Amino acid sequence: MASMSALDTVTVIGGGLAGSEAAWQLAIRGIPVRLMEMRPTVVSPAHHSDGLAELVCSNSFKSDDPATATGMLKRELEALGSLIIAAARAAAVPAGAALAVDRDGFSASITELIESHPLIELVREEATVVPDGDVVIASGPLTSANLERALSELVGDSRLAFFDAAAPIVAAESIDMKRAFRASRYDKGEGADYINCPMNREQYDAFLGAILDADRVILKEFEQKDLFQACQPIEEVARCGADALRYGGMKPVGLVDPATGERPWAVLQLRAENHAATAYNLVGCQTNLTFSEQRRVFSLVPGLENAEFLRYGVMHRNTFVDAPRLLAADLSLRSNPRIRIAGQLSGTEGYLEAAGGGLVAALGIVNARLGHQTLPIPEDTALGSLIAYATNPDTSRYQPMHVNLGIMPPMDSIRAKRARRAAIAERAAAAMLEYSRAHAEALHPALAAASEIVG
Repeated sequence: MASMSALDTVTVIGGGLAGSEAAWQLAIRGIPVRLMEMRPTVVSPAHHSDGLAELVCSNSFKSDDPATATGMLKRELEALGSLIIAAARAAAVPAGAALAVDRDGFSASITELIESHPLIELVREEATVVPDGDVVIASGPLTSANLERALSELVGDSRLAFFDAAAPIVAAESIDMKRAFRASRYDKGEGADYINCPMNREQYDAFLGAILDADRVILKEFEQKDLFQACQPIEEVARCGADALRYGGMKPVGLVDPATGERPWAVLQLRAENHAATAYNLVGCQTNLTFSEQRRVFSLVPGLENAEFLRYGVMHRNTFVDAPRLLAADLSLRSNPRIRIAGQLSGTEGYLEAAGGGLVAALGIVNARLGHQTLPIPEDTALGSLIAYATNPDTSRYQPMHVNLGIMPPMDSIRAKRARRAAIAERAAAAMLEYSRAHAEALHPALAAASEIVG
């Protein structure tokens, strides 16, 4: 690889998924990095440790099916040598057709890799100003008030905020397996990766009524903000109608209750949080109910009558910028190209989406120092379509977005849904292969390092 035009240190603010990815991508290419992470000096309302790349909500990276948008994104990140996807593969736990990880092991492995890299200086203090030189701001949805003020000076009144929610986690030994059963929808995955708590109509109605009547933790600011639509608290979904939950996260399709031989009226699924499977996440049950109400409401679910809560669901504030008006395709500020904004702060919602943003920001700095033009990730790919959506000035009423087929170029000529998705996946794979071949020299260090992580 050609030598860099300058070896000035790059400052990366935030040790989450995007910041860790950006720091790693720069360092393995010989660029010194100063990675600033405020924890544990300044605590976060949602984090539970001071580990890097901590997963604060679910431990799932969603579907691994290559014909889905999230499956495409995983393969694209692998083609680009992503640290986060490599570490996720190495820390994977059974989760049917999804990729889920041992939360603590995943964070610990990334923390060790970052701390041991000779070109990364990990600084455990809060960033209160945007420093000189190249900067990647990846402070995430829980950006501190001091850094928010510094961001406001950069972006004016374009800073926005919304609220997000996390689901409870319960002890595995406290789940009544006489009432629950193990299975993955349509028997996907290796073995029975999920624990399922089936409900008949009467049990579901009682659960629904309890949710609607339960006391919530009302935050003064929360009442004036919008909830992110893809991560609604379960009580907000319940308010949308009697069938909203069982047609959503509690849908029973693809499952048969062995006790009755029939499909349940509704199902609450639980997914393992760690390799030892001692803790389980209540899938789709992110909530803003008070802790005592969470115990009462979820105890109505068959199998969870005596559940021991290892972590209650919580609400937390997310911050993001108006990316279509502020960011170029390499995630640099149009008004100040030395500064890049990556991860959830840019409005790309999701774990691997954040990692992809960190990777794109790092590659932009690498190309700039090599004197190369930064070529955008092809829009036919999942990652490219997400970045294009986030940075397209024509995007109106910008809201945080997960990668999805709806923002990818359509293939309306293929009418059959499954065939159309397969064709989109094939097109995305071909586009990423061509892109990675064209940038083989720049990508080689990342691919070699990622291969060692996966083992």
